Amino acid sequence: MCGIVGYIGPQDAMPIILGGLKRLEYRGYDSAGLAILQNAHIEVRRDAGKLEKLVSLVQQDPVYGHVGIGHTRWATHGEPNARNAHPHMGATGEVVVVHNGIVENFLELRDELSAEGVQFKSDTDTETIVHLVERYMDSGLDLVNAARQTFHLLRGHQSVVLMSSREPDKIVAARLGNAGGVVVGFGDGEMYIASDLPAILEHTRRMVFLENMQMATVSREGLILETIDGEALDYEIQNVQWDPVAAEKGEYRHFMQKEIHEQVRSLTDTIAGRADFDQGRIYLPTLNLDPDTARRIRKIIITACGTAFHAGLVGKILIERIARIPVEVDIASEFRYRDPLVDESTVLIAISQSGETADTLAAMAEGRQRGATLWSIVNVIGSQAMRISDGFISMQAGPEIGVASTKAYTAPLIDLYMLAVYLADLRGTLSSGERFKLVQDLRLVPDLAGRCLEVEPQIEKIASRLVEISHSLYLGRGINMPTAYEGALKLKEISYIHAEGYPAGEMKHGPIALVDRDMPVVIIAPEDMWYEKMFSQIEQTRARGGPVVAVATEGDALIPGVTDQILWIPPTPWMLSPVTTVIPLQLLAYHIAALRGLDVDQPRNLAKSVTVE
Repeated sequence: MCGIVGYIGPQDAMPIILGGLKRLEYRGYDSAGLAILQNAHIEVRRDAGKLEKLVSLVQQDPVYGHVGIGHTRWATHGEPNARNAHPHMGATGEVVVVHNGIVENFLELRDELSAEGVQFKSDTDTETIVHLVERYMDSGLDLVNAARQTFHLLRGHQSVVLMSSREPDKIVAARLGNAGGVVVGFGDGEMYIASDLPAILEHTRRMVFLENMQMATVSREGLILETIDGEALDYEIQNVQWDPVAAEKGEYRHFMQKEIHEQVRSLTDTIAGRADFDQGRIYLPTLNLDPDTARRIRKIIITACGTAFHAGLVGKILIERIARIPVEVDIASEFRYRDPLVDESTVLIAISQSGETADTLAAMAEGRQRGATLWSIVNVIGSQAMRISDGFISMQAGPEIGVASTKAYTAPLIDLYMLAVYLADLRGTLSSGERFKLVQDLRLVPDLAGRCLEVEPQIEKIASRLVEISHSLYLGRGINMPTAYEGALKLKEISYIHAEGYPAGEMKHGPIALVDRDMPVVIIAPEDMWYEKMFSQIEQTRARGGPVVAVATEGDALIPGVTDQILWIPPTPWMLSPVTTVIPLQLLAYHIAALRGLDVDQPRNLAKSVTVE
C-alpha cells in the first residue's frame, strides 16, 4: 500500500520527506525512495527493503534541497528491487514521478513509447508516466499541461505526483479515480503533499483533500486546484486536530469508512502482478503448484470463520464452476470436531485476515494430521497461517483497523476467483477462450468498485430512513447467497440490529412468517441467472406488507416499481458480482451505525482477531 510525501519551501526537504515516509510505514511497503531538487538538477536515492536502507543511502551520499518527493512502494508491476523502486526519472533526468495505483493500459503506452525510441530502466507501469510527461514537455508544453495531457491517457485508478528541474518552483499532483488519496498541506511559505495525513500532520493541520479527477499545482505561494480538464476550482482549507489516530483516518469519519473506500486500491493490488491480460493467464507462484500436483487434487475444503467463511462460500461456487473440483466449506470451529474425510488428495484452504485466528489454525493442524495439503489466503505477511502452509495467497488488502472486515472480504473473493482460473488452467478444464474472458473480466473490478462507492450519498439517505429498525432479513441466491449472510453480519456487528441472512429459496420454509411492515427485507437482485427468482421474492415480500430494499443493477426498469429503496450497482459479470453487491451493504451498515452514534470501529464484545477458542 504505497505512500507519498512531497515538500516545497525554505526548509531542507530531505528530513521532512523521510519523516513523512516513516509515519506511513503502517501501510506496508517493500521499497522506498526520494528525489530532491539539488542545485538545479534532480538527485534520486532509492532501494528495496525497509526505510532504514534509504536512510543509510542518504547518510552515505547526502542530498540537500528545498523541493522533493518521496515514496514507499508495495510492488505491483515488477519485482520489489532497487530498479523498480520509486521515484522514476525520465531519459533526460529532468522529470521525476511517484505514483500509487496501476496504469491499466501501461503495456499499450510502453509499446508506443518504445517505438519512439524510449529506453525503459524498470519493469514498472509507473515509468510510462514520466516518459509521457517528458515527451509533452519536449514538444513545448509546460509541466502542468504536459501532466494534464498525460493524465488523459492513463487508464485506471491512481495518484500521481511530479516535479521537474525545468520548473523548480512547483510540484504537480493528481488524483485519478479512487485508488488512493492526495492531501495538500498549507504551511507558512511552504507546502506539503501526502497520500495520508500522518505524513505531514507534524508540520501542518491545514489541509485540502483532492477529489477524483482533480489536479493540484503546489508552490511556496499556495495551491492552484483544477479539474483534469483545466477548469479552475475553489477549495476550502480544513483544520485537522492533532490526533494521530484521527490522522490515519484522513478525510473519513471512521476507519471502517476509510477501508470501504480503500477497496478500489486493495482490489487493484490484489490483481496486479497475478493477472497477465495479454496472455489471459493467472500466476500464483506462492502456491508452489505444478500441473501434475493440480491434477491430483480430488477435493478442496475451505475453512474459515465469520466474514472469511462467507468468502469461502463464494469460493466454492467459483472453484466448482471454473476448475470442476468438489469443494466443501467448513466453519473452522466445527471442522476438527466432525471427523472430516481428508486424505493426501485433499487441499485444505484456510482464509484468515490476521492469519492468527485460533479456530482456523486448529483446523489447519487437523488437516495436516490427516495428510491434507495446506494452503492459506491471509492478509498478514509472516502470520502463523502463512508459515505453516504449503502454499499461500497474500490478500494485498493492506492494514485493516476496523473490527468489521470490509476490504479483507472483497480481496479474498478475487483471490478465490483467480485461484479457480489458475487451477482450471493447470488441470486443463477451460478452453483458452474461456480462460481469456475470465481473466479479462478482472480488468473491470477496480472501476466497478469505484462506481459502487460513488453512490454513497444516496446510501446514507437510505440509511437515515432505516436507522430506527430493530430487525431485518437479507435474501440472496446462488453466488450472492453468501452476500446476504455478509450483509446481515455487517449490520449486526456494528449497529446491533438483529439481522438474518437467508437463502432466498428458503424464505417460504419459515422466515416469511416474520415479514410485516416493521421487518425490512434486503433482497440482492442483480441482473443475473437468478434474477427472476429474486424478483419473485420481492413480490412475495410486498404481498405481506414488508418494506423492500433491493440491491439492483443500474438500468433495471422493473425494480423501481416494486421496491421501497434501491442500492444501485453497475452491471457486473456474474462471477464477480459478490464484490459489487456487498459494497453498498457495507456502506448501508456503516451509515446506520454511524447515525445511531455507535463505536463503528470497535463494536462491543468483538475483537479484530480471535486468538482463543
